[in-house]
Amino acid sequence: MALVALIVLSPLLVMTALAIKILMPGPVLFKHQRIGRFAQPFTIYKFRSMQLNNSTVSVTLSTDQRITPFGHFLRRSKLDELPQLLNILKGDVVGPRSDVPGYYDTLVGDDQVIWQLRPGLTGLDRMCYPDEQAILDKESDPERFYDEKLWPDKVRLNYLYARHHNSCLDALIILNTASVLLFGKQLKEIQVNGVKVKGTFEMDDSG
Repeated sequence: MALVALIVLSPLLVMTALAIKILMPGPVLFKHQRIGRFAQPFTIYKFRSMQLNNSTVSVTLSTDQRITPFGHFLRRSKLDELPQLLNILKGDVVGPRSDVPGYYDTLVGDDQVIWQLRPGLTGLDRMCYPDEQAILDKESDPERFYDEKLWPDKVRLNYLYARHHNSCLDALIILNTASVLLFGKQLKEIQVNGVKVKGTFEMDDSG
């Protein structure tokens, strides 16, 4: 599936790469260490949307001065994530969104069942929170909000997926994610084990 997508999207990938090379001197791809299956680190690929820097900040806001004008476009359109199809060739389409070290590798107790899953391009967490940056932009202390509220809720969603995932649920997640990104709303309500799946923190919440 990922290979087919890479072939179909190859003209768009090439045009995006050329635009980055022209508008943003430096490497085309951004490579970063994330935590994956069995809490092991792996390298994730994205189109670079920022100026070259050595920052270790784990939460990025839309006001971040490192993001270039073209980078803002890449992030809003999600084109920056297309190179992750390379990761999917070695993993799965549906699964928990990978995070930087210090999060998934610190899971304890029953939550460690999430480690059995390969990271995916989308999952219940991505479906419910398609634009985390917009939520964090409203917070006075976005890193604390992520650590204490948003991250635990993503763990809740991924734990639910780990316990009850199947091919039908995967198909619904893919359809809903596409619908959210294209039209701003889910195509179909999803229930897992009799519980409606939604994020605790909505875009219009004040936090």
